[in-house]
Amino acid sequence: MNYEVKNVWSVLLRLYHWALVLSIVALVVTGFYINNPWTNTTLEGSVSFPMAVMRYIHFVAGYLFTAAVLVRLFLFVFGNKQERIMDILPVTPRNLKSLATTIGYYSYLSEKHDNRLGHNTLAGIFYLITIIAALFQLVSGFYMLYPEAGFWQGMGGTLFGSQQEGRFLHHLLMWYFILFAFAHVYMVVWNDLKSPEGLVSSIFTGKKFKRKNA
Repeated sequence: MNYEVKNVWSVLLRLYHWALVLSIVALVVTGFYINNPWTNTTLEGSVSFPMAVMRYIHFVAGYLFTAAVLVRLFLFVFGNKQERIMDILPVTPRNLKSLATTIGYYSYLSEKHDNRLGHNTLAGIFYLITIIAALFQLVSGFYMLYPEAGFWQGMGGTLFGSQQEGRFLHHLLMWYFILFAFAHVYMVVWNDLKSPEGLVSSIFTGKKFKRKNA
């Protein structure tokens, strides 16, 4: 069967993806430490001061995470056809068909595969949910980082009620990103094995393989 190479993901989207990956890994590791330090507590009063180092890495990773999310929001509007939000929202006949086809394919009820270039609608919905969760995550993070700022006090108090409630939501959403990461890797590998479109390599090269007769 013949395939043709198609450009799917822009350089900006690929940079966003890997910036998000790196920042999430750093944020989760340092976040666990900040929540429950596993080093000897006597180190905190020494020159090494691991809590300060972990907090610094957490803050830097938080800014990288914020930049990545802002880039994705930009691409939702100004990206190529596969990167825009209307390509994934289940509000058009094409996207609703993609959603039904994908659910049938993932549940092994059908062998029919959604052969679109970009994300299928089901994946797109979860990516959109993840970006919304990311917005709450970064807002709660800045609320805790700058508690004295009037702007964050006003909006933070409205959204979370208190610093402790904001911290609880921040910690809770961390588990969403951990679970999402495992599910995302599993589904990407599963799709790459089931459908020879080059899904894994596409996030490095930006290119996918499409059947010429599809």
